[in-house]
Amino acid sequence: MSKELSLPLTHAEPASWPAALGIVLLGSIFAAVCAHVSVPLYFTPVPLSLAPFAVLILGLLLTPRLAAATFAAYLVEGALGLPVFASTPLNPGGLAHLLGPTGGYLLAYPLSAFLISFLYRRIHRGFAAAALCAAAGDLVILASGALWLTVLTHAALRSALSLAVMPFLPGDALKIVAAAALAFGFNHLRRRTV
Repeated sequence: MSKELSLPLTHAEPASWPAALGIVLLGSIFAAVCAHVSVPLYFTPVPLSLAPFAVLILGLLLTPRLAAATFAAYLVEGALGLPVFASTPLNPGGLAHLLGPTGGYLLAYPLSAFLISFLYRRIHRGFAAAALCAAAGDLVILASGALWLTVLTHAALRSALSLAVMPFLPGDALKIVAAAALAFGFNHLRRRTV
């Protein structure tokens, strides 16, 4: 493994700006690919998407600054009209997409990725720790999505929770377990090869 790619998994930042920029760009591309793996749900304006999985796994693998920068770049790319967000009939893309029903989730991505990375680097790096950190980040995404939908639709909080949180809990539990397993396995393999 090259030194540039292994550094973000430690407490250090990459050795150079080009390496950091490359990591951020590759991470935002990964997030865009995950976002396009989505299924619209008939009972909510929010699609079921793998984008939160990208937040969880990159939060566990990158340093806090790189994780947040990756998702800030992802949001900028989307706001500029690049096709990086999950397409839904209610979201036309671009900046309007950030102001639509999924805006609360999207805007939480940088904070969530930063939080996951920050927590994961301060506690033991086992599978359970990775799962707890990923769950904390996922909770930030879901809470932000529900709050945004409440404000946007003027719905009661209970109604927003039934549209913006409850349908996603089973899938998010799977994403948390998968991200934690992959991060734990990757870090374990990296330690054995170093």
